[in-house]
Parts: sequence; C-alpha cells; structure tokens
Amino acid sequence: MRIAVFGAGGVGGYFGGRLAQAGHNVTFIARGAHLEAIGRDGLQVASIAGDFHVVPAKATDDPSAVGEVDLVLVGVKAPQVPAAARAMRPMVGAGTVVLPLQNGVEAADQLAEALGREPVVGGLCKLIAMIDGPGRIRHSGMPPQIVFGELDNRTSERITRLKSVFDGCRGLEAQIAEDIHAALWGKFLFIAAFSGVGAVTRVPAGLMRSVPESRQLIQEAMDEIRNLALARGVRLAEDVVDRSMAAVDALPPEGTASMQRDIMAGRPSELSAQNGAVVRLAAEAGVAVPVNDFLYRALVAQEKLARGEIGLAAPGA
Repeated sequence: MRIAVFGAGGVGGYFGGRLAQAGHNVTFIARGAHLEAIGRDGLQVASIAGDFHVVPAKATDDPSAVGEVDLVLVGVKAPQVPAAARAMRPMVGAGTVVLPLQNGVEAADQLAEALGREPVVGGLCKLIAMIDGPGRIRHSGMPPQIVFGELDNRTSERITRLKSVFDGCRGLEAQIAEDIHAALWGKFLFIAAFSGVGAVTRVPAGLMRSVPESRQLIQEAMDEIRNLALARGVRLAEDVVDRSMAAVDALPPEGTASMQRDIMAGRPSELSAQNGAVVRLAAEAGVAVPVNDFLYRALVAQEKLARGEIGLAAPGA
C-alpha cells in the first residue's frame, strides 16, 4: 500500500514506522532537522513494544512531490489540521483514505471541509510517544492501539482493508469502532481531562492521580465532557468515566500528555482543541463546564505567548 504520513512526530512516526516495517511504501511528511535526519539515517524508534529502525526511509516536506496515495495518516497536532488538509490535496485521489489520529473531536470535519467527506474516515490512537531528537521517536507508555471507522458507522470494504493492513504490523492493535463518534468522545474525555489537569499541576500521572485534590479535578473534568457528549447526541457508555479513570491509574507513574509537555516547554499546544474545544462546544450546547473553563482560562495566556499572539510586558508595565 502507498502511504503518506503527514506529520512524523510521536504518533505519525510510530504508526508510520510500523507500517514501513511491515513492508508498505511509506513517505513521511516532515520538516527541519527531523526531515534531514530521517532522509539521511532513517527513522529510529525506541519502543516498549520493541525497538526498530526504518532505513532507508522516504521523507519530504513537499506533499505535491509524493503523488496520489492509498492512505494518508494524519499525525500533525490538532491545531495544524486545517493547514495540513489544504497541503495534502495533491496526495488525495479517488480511492484515497484519509485517517486522522488527532486528540480531539473536530479533525474529521476539518479535513472534510478541505477535501470533501468521501475520503475521510474517523480515527484515534492510544500511546505515549514523542520525538526524542532528529530522526528518533520514543514510545514510552501505553500499548499502541489505533481505532477507526466510517463516519456514518457503516461497514465498508476500505475499513476492512485498513484493518487487514494494520493487523499485518508488529507492535500495535487495530480495532474497527462500532460507533466511531462514541470512540472519539471517549478518548477526548480521557485526554482533555488528563492533559488539562496535568498542564496546570505540572506533575506526572503518578502524582496527579494519587493526590485527592488533583484526582478529583480529573474526574470532574471527565464528568463535564461526558455530559457535553450526551447533550450532543453521542452515545457514551454509562461507565465511560470509571473506565477512563482506570486508564489514568494504569499509566506509568512518569507518564504525561503531549499537551502538558508542550505547555511546560513553552511550545504551542493543543489547548484550543482540547479544553478550549470543550468550552466552545459546551457554550454552543448550553452545558456548564466550570472545571474545563478554569483549566482553559488558567492556561490560555501562556498558550497565546507560545504562539506569539502576545508578548511579555516590560517590568512594571
């Protein structure tokens, strides 16, 4: 299968690397030193599921040079999806499937706005992975899982084919969602609450979940997102918060979310697509989300600073 991985960070690098390891024709869309290192030395992945090295590895910063592909795996950060959707148009043909793996619940709609609804399916993934230097990915936590499905939840030949492709890869589990929207919101409930509380407390999972006050914040943030999903007609399971808290308890003690790591490092993050999206969607639905509103308001000034939208005031200003 001809595959383009748009965004070769922790998510795209890991899953794209596993696809390349399985023998598929994979091109990574990357930039800067990461792109140079992949092109020169291949892609090195250190993983709790087994280290591997994709060499040679094909990489470029020009999607138009790739040509049409069978699958576009979208691995950029959530705020970058609209721009990525426009840039990937030369790679999307009549039979191309576009599979987003972002945190959040808006990526599929953003891709469909630029590409039309036909090529886009729903998707999500679960793992803790990050760039560990140019050309290097480190997968440090969670058994890698990728979940996908048609946006209308129908059974389709292309979804069955994708399942077969991912089943042929080492180091991951692939699952077809019975209800992709419930799956997306279930992941969103977990990641937005964990990311937001982690970014505010600036401690890893082990400390966050063991301190009663921060644990309660996580659970209350999850409860709010569950209520919002139900108000929007998403059929979440009754025990979704309990299962999500169990997932928090199963994380490695040193585990952190990518949004937390970005905020702590002063980098632009997915705040607008996580707790910011909760606040925005809740306002549209008329649902109260005070904990998520607090998390967003507590973090938004630093986010604007990281994005260059505001500057540090002079002393005494």
